[in-house]
Amino acid sequence: MEIEEKDYFVHREVLDELRLDEVAQKGMWSTKPTLGERVKESLRCSVPRLKLTLLNWIPVLGWLPRYSFRENAVGDLISGCSVGIMHLPQGMAYALLASLRPVYGLYTSLYPVLIYFIFGTSRHISIGTFAVISIMIGSVTERLGPDSDFIENETNGTESVNIDARDAYRVQIACSLTVLAGIFQILLGVVRFGFVVTYLSEPLIRGYTTGSACHVCVSQLKYLFGVTPLRFTGPLSLIYTLVDLCRLLPQTKVPELVVSLVALAVLIVVKEINGCYRQKLPMPVPIELIVIIGATIITHFCGLSSKYFIDVVGEIPSGLKAPRAPDASLFSKVIGDAFAVAIVGFAINISLGKTFALKHGYKVDSNQELVALGLSNTVGGFFQCYSVTSSLSRSLVQESTGGKTQVAGVISSIIVLITVLKIGALFEDLPKAVLSTIVFVNLKGMFKQFMDVPTLWRTNKVDLLVWLVTFISTILLNLDLGLAVAIGFSMLTFIFRTQVPRYSILGNVPGTDLYLDTDTYRQAKEIPGIKIFRSSTTIYYTNAEMYLEVLQEKSGIEIGKLLTAKKKRHAKQKRKEEKEKKKATKEAKKQESEMNRRKVPAGTKGHSQGSGVALSVIETAPNGPSKGQVNLAYHYDTTLSDSDSDTGCHGDDSITQASHHSDEEKGKACASGTHTIILDVSTTSFVDTVTIKTLKNIFRDFGEIDVHVYLAGCQACVVEQLEMADFFSESIPKSRLFFTVHDAVLHILKKLGQTDLMLDVYCDIKM
Repeated sequence: MEIEEKDYFVHREVLDELRLDEVAQKGMWSTKPTLGERVKESLRCSVPRLKLTLLNWIPVLGWLPRYSFRENAVGDLISGCSVGIMHLPQGMAYALLASLRPVYGLYTSLYPVLIYFIFGTSRHISIGTFAVISIMIGSVTERLGPDSDFIENETNGTESVNIDARDAYRVQIACSLTVLAGIFQILLGVVRFGFVVTYLSEPLIRGYTTGSACHVCVSQLKYLFGVTPLRFTGPLSLIYTLVDLCRLLPQTKVPELVVSLVALAVLIVVKEINGCYRQKLPMPVPIELIVIIGATIITHFCGLSSKYFIDVVGEIPSGLKAPRAPDASLFSKVIGDAFAVAIVGFAINISLGKTFALKHGYKVDSNQELVALGLSNTVGGFFQCYSVTSSLSRSLVQESTGGKTQVAGVISSIIVLITVLKIGALFEDLPKAVLSTIVFVNLKGMFKQFMDVPTLWRTNKVDLLVWLVTFISTILLNLDLGLAVAIGFSMLTFIFRTQVPRYSILGNVPGTDLYLDTDTYRQAKEIPGIKIFRSSTTIYYTNAEMYLEVLQEKSGIEIGKLLTAKKKRHAKQKRKEEKEKKKATKEAKKQESEMNRRKVPAGTKGHSQGSGVALSVIETAPNGPSKGQVNLAYHYDTTLSDSDSDTGCHGDDSITQASHHSDEEKGKACASGTHTIILDVSTTSFVDTVTIKTLKNIFRDFGEIDVHVYLAGCQACVVEQLEMADFFSESIPKSRLFFTVHDAVLHILKKLGQTDLMLDVYCDIKM
């Protein structure tokens, strides 16, 4: 069914800013409370306010009492069991990324999840270990706790690493970093600084996580091949590690490689089956847990660790450890890393949380998420956990298996708790190579982000540049410096976009009130004598100078040259007038001396003297202001005698007769025929002092060469800022500001009396 095209008609008067205030009844009142009122309101205490505050800071008090067992219990139970089963292998595997023993990954999958259950606002994300955060923690623990610091001399003269002392110190480092990162997150959340994550664009986050995935991949290769490469730190450490791994390939332990390849093949095949039949399966096949159990049983009963020296997990202590305060002396050493972990962890968490919230129709509070994540890290750090964030793979399972609330997280924690208390010791013979294959398989989603490159190439090359710079800097400069470079480059692209916007000359589409870019739309025609100029972004201090330069270029009016020519004309005119004045005085004295010499009668003398003066005036007249050719573009418009009382360059004959300027040089000022410029500032959302000064200079300089300037499309907030800055004055009246470009055009054409052009742009708007 075709929809008929329908016209619409608007019948109203032309509105400048003064008339708009009257018609729309602009209020001078303020709806915002004053600072004193806000302070008073914040200090006011009442039962409803206390209840609201508690519900805001502890969201579980709001939704748990209304929890529907009939609707949510079954889904949360199945989802919690599925996620809990995933927590076990991922927790142990990602602990290796953090250079910690696997049991600390299980602790990290337990305590923070319970804290988030109380304070979090997302219903579907799964908090716990994550590859990117784990590798960031691992880079710090290895840097501050290298093997070389724990070398001991054996009785037989050889040297060995004190593994227990090293691991204990690395746990202290990880816990101190985690607590400090949590404190940063809590502070940012309390001061409502959740918007800071908006400066981490999606291409930046995806490029960073892809680069981090490469670091994760390289760090796990040593377990796959059973080799021990040297440890490198600083820029290019990833490259050096790869080179060293290639050097050690001839020393590969074949049994560990076989175990890795078999486990990898099984994991890939079953995960692909899970992906293909996820709609038909009630829950994904827990292949990771199955592989771990199978590998542990085979290794234990076949004695692989003793026969083929396969590296296994080792002792996993049963039970929970008492909380312990972090080592505050380490804070100064990890402060930069802690802030990076806090920001990256929150960015991943909030992006996932908002994705699921948008899908299921609820709201996630970014500031409360900061607080919840910060408390999860801070409390977890006291219980020997390392930093957490949400995991995409576990969150997808939690949502797809029917999870509706964070009760699913509590159930998954119970499964982890049972494992830590009773079952953990059974995994002591688990090969580390199997855990590394689990890490590899879970990196699939991150490596699929390489497909962003062709997509961004087609859609947005600046975002592609951000993605590539972030990825390359993360690869070459490591995770901390790479993130800093990525954020700096991303901010530079934003500044570049606003500093070099697109400038356009607008033209009218005949018969409409539409004004479009003449370079883009063929039917958009410039109105003779009127230049309509628009910037694609806000005018502020970084682009104000360029705005003025492009305005002169687009309008064809070079203010500097014209003002210089005008000064030269004035100086020349002044010299000419002084010369004529001297000449007239000399002639008068000469005539007077002649008359005195002839001794004529007094009456005759006076008559002759008067004639001489009159003659001298007549002689100077041809050299006066009326000399030269008349340029129709540069005559004073007597009709613009109200608020538009500047001199203008107009082409009407009646206006020409009223002109007071007719120099040939002045005719060059409007060689393009431009007598009016309209600045479309509808894209400007704020003005600073540089912008205001630039606009004042535009009005002054163009006014001096007799070109009118108008503003159009100014937002109310910008008008208020202009008023506060005393922008409007006698030389720049408020009547120079119009509601739309069309209003300004109609006003100008009416003042010029150009009715033929008014008919072209007329759009049933009452004059």
